[in-house]
Amino acid sequence: YDNGWLTAYNMPGQVGAGQGYAVFYPNYRGSTGRGVEFSKSSQGDPAGKEFDDIIDGIDHLIENYNVDKNKVGVTGGSYGGYATAWMSTRHTDRFAAGVMSVGISNNISKWGTSDIPEEMFLVHSRKRIWDDYQFYLERSPIFYADQAKTPLLILHGKEDTRVDPGQSFELYRHLKTRTDTPVRLVLYPGEGHGNRKSTARYDFNLR
Repeated sequence: YDNGWLTAYNMPGQVGAGQGYAVFYPNYRGSTGRGVEFSKSSQGDPAGKEFDDIIDGIDHLIENYNVDKNKVGVTGGSYGGYATAWMSTRHTDRFAAGVMSVGISNNISKWGTSDIPEEMFLVHSRKRIWDDYQFYLERSPIFYADQAKTPLLILHGKEDTRVDPGQSFELYRHLKTRTDTPVRLVLYPGEGHGNRKSTARYDFNLR
């Protein structure tokens, strides 16, 4: 994240801060802004140590800044939506609520429906899905959906070609079928990988 104002409609941190929440924007390993070596440090380990960094950061805040461990929420869009889905399933004991936006829930089906199918191989995993289906499945939030206890709001543009809305449908179906955990799916007509219309942005922010 930039060291500056983060005020886009889909970055609700400033709204949360205004309501008294502590807000944490992590630059976990694999992020940009810290050199080439750091940006490649998460390769071959999607949802592994990169997302563990988020947990470590939260633990640091709990231990040192009086953060209530029972009131931690998580949100993000696209790969951040993937992180949100991962936290809400794989690390569900740590999060009281989640808001996933245009996020990834199944890395196998995501490859077949995205307009940038090579991203996962080139940037994140460095191996093909057909060479290790089990790895890709176990790095997918749907794999842990049966244990999910984190109430989740799922938001997605209906015309998204980057991360197909089916990714949200899949996680929603798994949670509704396999758990009693509250989950809601909201689709935005005419919107893609992020909302362009002011009405959709306003609705997104309200939710």
